[in-house]
Amino acid sequence: MVLIMDDETRVLLQDQIKQQGDLVRKLKSAKADSAQINEEVAKLLELKAKLGDADAGPQKFVLKTPKGTRDYNPEQMALRLGVLDKIVDVFKRHGAETIDTPVFELKEVLTGKYGEDSKLIYDLKDQGGEILALRYDLTVPFARYLAMSKISNIKRYHIAKVYRRDNPAMTRGRYREFYQCDFDIAGEFDAMLPDAECVRIVSEALTALDIGAFVIKVNHRCLLDGIFAACGVPDDKFRTICSSVDKLDKSPWEEVRKEMIDEKQLDPSIADKIGGYVSKHGDVKLIEELRQNELLMKQPAAKQGLDAMELLLKYCDLFKVTDKVVFDLSLARGLDYYTGKTVPCVGVSLGVERIFSVLENRLAEQGQKVRTNEIEVFVATAQKNLHEERMRVLADLWAAGIKSVHSYKKSPKLLDQLQHCEEKGIPLVIIIGAKELARGEVTLREVGTRAERSVSRANLVEEIKKSLQV
Repeated sequence: MVLIMDDETRVLLQDQIKQQGDLVRKLKSAKADSAQINEEVAKLLELKAKLGDADAGPQKFVLKTPKGTRDYNPEQMALRLGVLDKIVDVFKRHGAETIDTPVFELKEVLTGKYGEDSKLIYDLKDQGGEILALRYDLTVPFARYLAMSKISNIKRYHIAKVYRRDNPAMTRGRYREFYQCDFDIAGEFDAMLPDAECVRIVSEALTALDIGAFVIKVNHRCLLDGIFAACGVPDDKFRTICSSVDKLDKSPWEEVRKEMIDEKQLDPSIADKIGGYVSKHGDVKLIEELRQNELLMKQPAAKQGLDAMELLLKYCDLFKVTDKVVFDLSLARGLDYYTGKTVPCVGVSLGVERIFSVLENRLAEQGQKVRTNEIEVFVATAQKNLHEERMRVLADLWAAGIKSVHSYKKSPKLLDQLQHCEEKGIPLVIIIGAKELARGEVTLREVGTRAERSVSRANLVEEIKKSLQV
């Protein structure tokens, strides 16, 4: 007999399972009496069994990726790896070394570090008494790594996947599983020297990727705190109002103002004062303008922030990136965020998923194909039963470090082999024929021009390397 359960009953049962699971985890975390834990575990298994019985009937299974995730075909992966290679080249040019950390962390390491976004953390089931969660970003794991390893000075980059239980927008490069690409300089240094280099690194990376015109927005936490204080924002609302300001890059001021007033109970007059500041952007002249504001200059944090911004913009000029930099008072990204680091740290995180999307769309619009392999030579045969000679040639090419392949058929048609090379963008073809073998030669063909020449078998590797260098 198959138990039929309506949707309302199923949802109720799922809620009971969640509550019972939470109870079991709490008991285990508190190291409660084992008899009590076993009793509650038995109840949990019983509830799960009920749900399993109800769902045991025949069901249609649809193959798909989970919400907010996607597969990547060879063309997309070639593009992505090419992007990451260029970014890593920039990081290495500036002396960075790389690390890796687990894809999941203890939940308590992540809790409380992300302000309002903490609700987006992916929790994992209890694993033998450890309450775990998938990493939300690479910064908090980096802070944990520094503290555990007692490191006080490092310049590191880290490129890896992170996970957020967010509402995905796949067409805009917003996913639940995605790559972050971080560069950080940790340690005690003089003001704004590492900060200015981070700005330069972003400029170099985006220029190398040829994504088109871009600007790098800069702001200072102390200045934003000073603005909030000058406007009359209560101390306990600084972080939450900062989170609202952060949305100005996507939402108009009217919507942000409404959120501040309706959801965060900020006085409308204070919100309007904030609006007067965060609408401003410019260059070093904006610093002088703000210094004329007597109300703002009564805030020590604001004075500190303006002095720091003046120094940063000066250093950016020395690093020749002034034309790419905009001093923007609405920038609050990352300020509603606490890592717990005791080691000072400055860094950047490149939104590579957005970059991937931009470049993918550009290639699609231009009808361009991305080469998905790095094969340099295809070893072909013109007659039947010469596959063993192909294998001998391949062994020599591989030993010389030349990227080479052949057909896995013993006697493929020559035309099919040549067409394969043109489709895959393989630059050179070695054609083996019985007559050529008798003379100790092979034919070397350039796929692009279709030009052919005879090459001595003994000098084949040398001739191929010369052709590849042209």
